[in-house]
Amino acid sequence: MESYSIRVTKDYLVFCAAHFISYEKTRCERVHGHNYRVTAEVTAPLDENYLVLDFIEFKRILREITDELDHHVILPLNNPILKVEQTEDEVTVRYQDKKRWVFPREDCMLLDIHNTTAEELAWWVCERVLTELKEGGYVSPDKIAVDVEETDGQSARYERVLNR
Repeated sequence: MESYSIRVTKDYLVFCAAHFISYEKTRCERVHGHNYRVTAEVTAPLDENYLVLDFIEFKRILREITDELDHHVILPLNNPILKVEQTEDEVTVRYQDKKRWVFPREDCMLLDIHNTTAEELAWWVCERVLTELKEGGYVSPDKIAVDVEETDGQSARYERVLNR
């Protein structure tokens, strides 16, 4: 069985963001930041132009997603041990009775994830890529993989097999 893939990793597919990880009932990290880098790969049959997907469009989609995350505090909406409350002006996050943070609303990205790990961020970016491909009328991939690197040599990958 043959397959074709394209993979994009560019110096501009980065985002600087603050986050913290909570560990089930044992501890919660301090707020800190990373210069994240995103790499993505799509596997699909060739189209009528003998392309999986135009690199220009794939790079544009990835750039829009990384730009959206850039310079924000990333917060998870589905974390079972964090309580996230938002108003028009601010976001308050509580970890048990031990910690409380208040951020300006405009500085936050509230994501539909469980924790702000590189693994969950890779999943979230993948979901966004799939949405953009579908809404844009682009290829429906057989497989997609997204890597989120939070520091040199330290990354997480999310892969999904589709169309089988």
